[in-house]
Amino acid sequence: MAAAHGMIEPFEPGQVRESEPGRRCVSYGTSSYGYDVRCAPDFKIFTNINSAIVDPKHFDESSFVDFAGDVCIIPPNSFALARTVEYFRIPRNVLTICLGKSTYARCGIIVNVTPLEPEWEGHVTLEFSNTTPLPARIYANEGVAQFLFFESDEVCEQSYADRAGKYQGQTGVTLPRA
Repeated sequence: MAAAHGMIEPFEPGQVRESEPGRRCVSYGTSSYGYDVRCAPDFKIFTNINSAIVDPKHFDESSFVDFAGDVCIIPPNSFALARTVEYFRIPRNVLTICLGKSTYARCGIIVNVTPLEPEWEGHVTLEFSNTTPLPARIYANEGVAQFLFFESDEVCEQSYADRAGKYQGQTGVTLPRA
């Protein structure tokens, strides 16, 4: 379904376990009933050096430090935002749910993504919470989360595109919008 509808670009039809011969990576690509996405090498790391209040209606962008690289270090008890390498186009009769990969979950790193609604499209903004008292690593261009696709027998009455959703077509790490 993903290849036929252009749902995921770039699309990896198999499960990749090596970034290069002999060098293991956290797997990505097609899994049994889902798709394991990769994290792009652009991050926004949360910091409170300005003593800001976290307000979803008036988010202070200075609460983040931008970082580009293959490995992002998330401070203890903090979080970072990133985006998927993959660009998604969700069909009108599909709802998509994201779950973190066990490799990260077993290290106390939680991946959070809200559902991808029918006819949503864009790069997915990923939130990585470091629940540990130690710094934590996130690896770019490797698997970080699994997306599960639920196909309905009929199309939805009103899609994300119909509502002109505020995160439609996002291409970078996207901060909260009121």
